[in-house]
Amino acid sequence: MSEPAAAAAAAADDPLPSPSPLPSSPSPAPAPPRPPPVEWPEGGVLTRDWVTGLSETLDWCSRNLPPDQLPSVLPADLVRTLVVAASVILHREPNIVRVDPRPDQAVVVVGDVHGQLHDVMFLLRDAGFPSDHRLFVFNGDYVDRGAWGLETLLLLLAWKVLLPNSVFLLRGNHESKYCTSVYGFEKEVMVKYKGQGPQVYRKFLRCFEDLPLASMIAGCVYTAHGGIFRGTIVVPSKRSKRAKKGHKYKASSTDDSTTMKLGSLDELLKARRTVLDPPWEGSNLIPGDVLWSDPSLENGLSPNKERGIGLLWGPDITQQFLYTNNLKLIIRSHEGPDARDKRHDLLGMDSGYTTDHHVANGKLITLFSAPDYPQFQASEDRYNNCGAYIVLSPPDFATPAFHSFQAVKPRPAANPFYDFEEVIDSDEELNLGAMDTGTSSS
Repeated sequence: MSEPAAAAAAAADDPLPSPSPLPSSPSPAPAPPRPPPVEWPEGGVLTRDWVTGLSETLDWCSRNLPPDQLPSVLPADLVRTLVVAASVILHREPNIVRVDPRPDQAVVVVGDVHGQLHDVMFLLRDAGFPSDHRLFVFNGDYVDRGAWGLETLLLLLAWKVLLPNSVFLLRGNHESKYCTSVYGFEKEVMVKYKGQGPQVYRKFLRCFEDLPLASMIAGCVYTAHGGIFRGTIVVPSKRSKRAKKGHKYKASSTDDSTTMKLGSLDELLKARRTVLDPPWEGSNLIPGDVLWSDPSLENGLSPNKERGIGLLWGPDITQQFLYTNNLKLIIRSHEGPDARDKRHDLLGMDSGYTTDHHVANGKLITLFSAPDYPQFQASEDRYNNCGAYIVLSPPDFATPAFHSFQAVKPRPAANPFYDFEEVIDSDEELNLGAMDTGTSSS
């Protein structure tokens, strides 16, 4: 046998060397177990543990369940019961809720959150949860655009039921039938609750009507979603001979500052807030003004022609409102980075807040609490804005401490509930004719 053949035979007789073991890849962490369905506590009395458990369950569902499986953990009956319980409390509150903190209490003010559940949960932890020593005023826009408007609003309603004298929820312009039909919340409810969706959605609409319009903190800080409002329109009690029976005054978009006067707090208290969509015409204009108005750097009070509803008001009107009502601060929300991107006269919303007017008697502040907003955006060039909240502390409660924060990342995967590529994100060019100015959702 030749040497190569012998070598080959010897090699065939020897066992092959064992390959080196491949590094084992870590097994994926097991998914957390599905929580049991949330049950309404016996007797209907919520506890802090119940609300904490609800928060953890909502977080789990947002990360592990397809939207249409939410009822397996959060039954429709539970949702309706919670919304009704909160509505009963909210309905009793006046249009302007008084928040009168004691010397040992602080007040946290929160702006728009737009269904960004995980950022709201972070904010609550960062600011310190509501308690007897820490009051919260939420300034509206809990739903729409974000993927978890239902969960966000339910969590805040649970806190309201638990601590009705420590948590105050105000209405935003998105707590309406029109906005929720355009910007996603209605579809979100229908996708998540399918056949029971219409009933659940109606409960939310009724709750929206019960939300107060403004708050007065420590007698010196006025908060409202949009801000300032005009005085009540006086309709003549006697009809002229030529007037048609049943004729009602309609505000015209051509009205200017000469036909308007600044409204009083007494007029705001008497305004009718139980409307599905705040009217943009007629005699009950105060709710629409409070929810939709915007500040300007030009003096005066004029129609908000960009939005088609509400007002624009200047620094002179801020000064008049503060002086007349013995106030030091106005805190409003309503404008995020997308809206401010189109308004070059005012500061941007990169930090989650701006001081828009600084006048002799105080300041006007815009506060926005949804970071990295909007969640869904047509262009890749995102705003990457921070959100913010304000802490008002004793003794005067009129010196705002601003707390900016970044979005919780990564967000759980989610699909939008509205056509964000087609819908204008800054609420401009509204289809006012589609607004329902009826007085009840029931």
